[in-house]
Amino acid sequence: MELIIVTGLSGAGKSKVINALEDLGYFCVDNVPPQMLEKFAQLGRTSGGNAQRMAMVVDSRGGEMFADFTGALERLRTEGYPFRLLFLDADDETLLRRYKEGRRRHPLLERDALTIEDAIAQERKLLERARQQADVIFDTSLLTPAQLRERVVQTFLSSPAQGMITQCISFGFKNGLPKEADLVFDVRCLPNPFYVPELREHTGLEAPVRDYIMAAPESRELLRRLFELVDFLLPLYQEEGKSQLTIATGCTGGRHRSVAFAQALGEHLRAQGVPVVITHRDKDRQNHGTG
Repeated sequence: MELIIVTGLSGAGKSKVINALEDLGYFCVDNVPPQMLEKFAQLGRTSGGNAQRMAMVVDSRGGEMFADFTGALERLRTEGYPFRLLFLDADDETLLRRYKEGRRRHPLLERDALTIEDAIAQERKLLERARQQADVIFDTSLLTPAQLRERVVQTFLSSPAQGMITQCISFGFKNGLPKEADLVFDVRCLPNPFYVPELREHTGLEAPVRDYIMAAPESRELLRRLFELVDFLLPLYQEEGKSQLTIATGCTGGRHRSVAFAQALGEHLRAQGVPVVITHRDKDRQNHGTG
């Protein structure tokens, strides 16, 4: 039996995630009271078919019942029900914009909060312990719906039996750090294809750009040392019991150097049998700046 529990901030993309999981064949239920989690887990353990793979959304819409969320998770662990907790996050500005664009009502506005800003702040505090316990965290602030779906598919198509999933993310510093990153490597010190006119509009996934970057001795040496460091660290994180390790590689715009390095690192790990998700967050973003 496989159980995924989805939680996170309102407006961070939980509905899109649950739709993607349903497309992957999971039996999905939205807005589940925490007190019902154990019953659904029992159903998954004793039933065949789709109930063997289940995904439940539990969030602040549960009102006062949500206060028992961490207790419900502990009861699942005590009873030996395996699950993974996925937390959806986004920055306040993004959440506020999404609520204004969607004209939806924040669930906490019906209680104590007086403004959407107040509601977001209260919900973030309410979910703090859940975020700390999460096995997987997606920061959706700069992800398109298609990128979020791709992240879900790549993450949860991997078997839990394979152990820790490693995410390799490329990004542009001008667009902000990925909040979920465990390790961040800055490759802005390397030769920049942005200043080569015939390479500027291409990306680090394309051979001419990749070859230009890797032609520099410092690029090859940095990549070699990065491989060695990550190969050394991964077993240590696995021994610690982490279920997800996120490695972020950044350049200025997130289109050239960071893409080439994140892709190379992901392919290096895959060749060793490591479950890897590769995401290029800013590769196709408009006005990508200086590469």
